[in-house]
Amino acid sequence: MRAVSYPAPRTLPAVGWWPDPDCPHDGVVVRVGATGVCRSDWHAWMGHDPVPRPHVPGHELAGTVAAVGAGVHRWAVGDRVTVPFVCGCGVCDYCRAGDTQVCPDQTQPGFTGPGSFAELVAVHAADTNLVRLPDALDLVTAASLGCRLATAYRAVVTHARVARGEWLAVHGCGGVGLSAVLVGVALGARVVAVDVSSGAAQRAVELGAAVTVVDADPVGAVLEATGGGAHASLDAVGSPVTAVASVGSLRRRGRHVQVGLLLGEQSSPLLPMDRVVAHELTIHGSHGMPAHQYGDLLRLVADGTLDAARLVGRVIGLEDAPAALTAMSDPAGPAGMTVVRMP
Repeated sequence: MRAVSYPAPRTLPAVGWWPDPDCPHDGVVVRVGATGVCRSDWHAWMGHDPVPRPHVPGHELAGTVAAVGAGVHRWAVGDRVTVPFVCGCGVCDYCRAGDTQVCPDQTQPGFTGPGSFAELVAVHAADTNLVRLPDALDLVTAASLGCRLATAYRAVVTHARVARGEWLAVHGCGGVGLSAVLVGVALGARVVAVDVSSGAAQRAVELGAAVTVVDADPVGAVLEATGGGAHASLDAVGSPVTAVASVGSLRRRGRHVQVGLLLGEQSSPLLPMDRVVAHELTIHGSHGMPAHQYGDLLRLVADGTLDAARLVGRVIGLEDAPAALTAMSDPAGPAGMTVVRMP
């Protein structure tokens, strides 16, 4: 099959031939129809996240089932599916409790094995991890569900617990951040979108953000705009600067949600714990969303409450995927999601 791969960190990825994946006994092989280009893939390419090499990146995928393992009961060839970026083993206590996103034996296409910048990708524990797509949902839009929109949805709904009329600050208006803006607006929150790029901030306005702050030191402006701080704040970038700014943007008893990955030398930011204690702030980590929770999100997408297609900034072919991945080194790159549509 054709796939994008790279032999070592920070070496130029290239399109070439890669062996077809074997079908797991408990899993499936998915023929990829579309896959997102995500900052998490960039982290792996940069060497911040250990992956086997040579490596095929990609984890935001949508497609059709091409092969089914003998131990799979719920899926058949031809089913249209997406999958969370964290796939649980399906048998441990965490998976049985529905918390596949923290499974100790998790697999992740594009991280623990070859990913979806390819014509075919293997998915383990299919009965636990696959998500059936509505017939009306096109695969390019569906590719936004597996990581960014699903991650943002669970962060805003489950952890930030944003109520109608509350202030939600979103730090970073890339794929996850813009998804959080879209979700917050759909739930009736007043969203403050924070980014260093005026283009990214403008994209957030188009998605319904009430206020934008274009500043590398945004805390004062967020506190002023929200009348004392946001009720909830997300770091959708994943850096010590944005994590600290997100906590600093909260009002008393506010909720910080860490969505962006903090890896390598940036993994341990010095959060203002004195403020956390004095203001009784809550800090959550959020690591994707399990497959069984996709139903509510898909219903909002299907009825138009969440127009996921608006998150897609551009659609490219597989030949352009290497350049799109390496371009994420520029923090002021294209706004919105880049999706690779497979031929």
